Amino acid sequence: MDSSMTGLTEHPQRRLLSQEIHARPSEPLLTPERASHLAFLSGESAQEAERAALIELCAHFGAAPPAIGATVLSVDLGRLRVRWERHTEFSTYTFFERAAFKHPFAATAIESVPADLLRQLPGQLMVAAHVAFERRRPYAPDRPPGDFAQVVRAFGHDDLAGAQVAGGAAEAFTDFQISEEGFSRFLVLDRGLTGRQAGRLARRLLEIETYRVMAVLGLPLAREAGPRVTQLDRRLADLIGRLSLAAQADEEPLLRALTELAAEVERISAETNYRFGAGRAYHDVMLRRIGELREVRIQGLPPFSEILERRLAPAIATCQSVEARIESLSVRVSRASQLLRTRVDIAVEAQNRDLLASMDKRAHLQLRLQQTVEGLSVAAITYYLVGLMGYAAKAIKAWGLPIDPDRAAGAAIPVIAAAVWLGMRHVRRRLDRH
Repeated sequence: MDSSMTGLTEHPQRRLLSQEIHARPSEPLLTPERASHLAFLSGESAQEAERAALIELCAHFGAAPPAIGATVLSVDLGRLRVRWERHTEFSTYTFFERAAFKHPFAATAIESVPADLLRQLPGQLMVAAHVAFERRRPYAPDRPPGDFAQVVRAFGHDDLAGAQVAGGAAEAFTDFQISEEGFSRFLVLDRGLTGRQAGRLARRLLEIETYRVMAVLGLPLAREAGPRVTQLDRRLADLIGRLSLAAQADEEPLLRALTELAAEVERISAETNYRFGAGRAYHDVMLRRIGELREVRIQGLPPFSEILERRLAPAIATCQSVEARIESLSVRVSRASQLLRTRVDIAVEAQNRDLLASMDKRAHLQLRLQQTVEGLSVAAITYYLVGLMGYAAKAIKAWGLPIDPDRAAGAAIPVIAAAVWLGMRHVRRRLDRH
């Protein structure tokens, strides 16, 4: 289309692509505020089912339904606000409630949503988390000793991770555990956050929780595939050992076994490739979100980055190790198959060489035989032609001409033989040219 300002031709997707940077803005928060977050693994084809569930949810609260084709919805439900985001294979629903509270997790935002509406949300629940923002006075180095005790009371234990975040404008705490109610919990002590800062902080904390779970979704798959890869690795080693000692008659069964092994490796790769690739992407996003927190250590508590690196890194490394083993096994099977095919090709070429040598020998013998037959043919044709000439000479003598038939026949033999030989040679040359 033509730009109204410049008259230049615009790409039809220009404005849509330009707006992509604003596609998922954070929700501004004003302390005190609580949020309940759900993430469902629903696959790549559940958008219509999710839209139907959102229509019922919005209808229950008298709000406008999502637009057709929308992947983000942020709507005021009265007492609550809900934000829905559709990702590639999962969707998130975050419910916000702005109200004062005495205990951060005693009552939660999601309790205001009817249970039957929550049960209609499609997919399998992967993440459920509560976030509570409490107002505190601006942070100072001489932090009141009672603050940490209040945090411990809120979680019910002191096995926590926490750090100053957002340049010291807040402190965030969690235990990275699922409570008896089925939710993980985050507590943020607001020491001077703006609404936008609080919204971005809440988003980062919830994305860290979501992506850390999604990043290890491939771990059960890796644990299942690991022994299968080990078994296939041993089979390959056995086949390679047999290959070095195999006779020509054993090459075809070995090639068939290698082909079956390659098919099994590709099957495992197809089963795990997407999940391991997605896990790497989720892990990278989680690390970026942790970096965006700008953590500063609180004395006596490990920061989020330390906990996640220590406890999550082995799971990620396991997935990466199995993925690398599958790739390596696939390459080795391919090399072994290529080696065996090369041996088979060499054997076939040797057979073809012997066959061509045999054919060349037979062609030479056939040529010698043909030359012999040609000599006999010259003699036979000459014999018949000389006989005919003898009969002709006798007929001429009978007519009274003075001619000796025997001498005439004898004199004609070399002439006729030479003519027959030259004629057959001429025919053979013409055949050779064609």
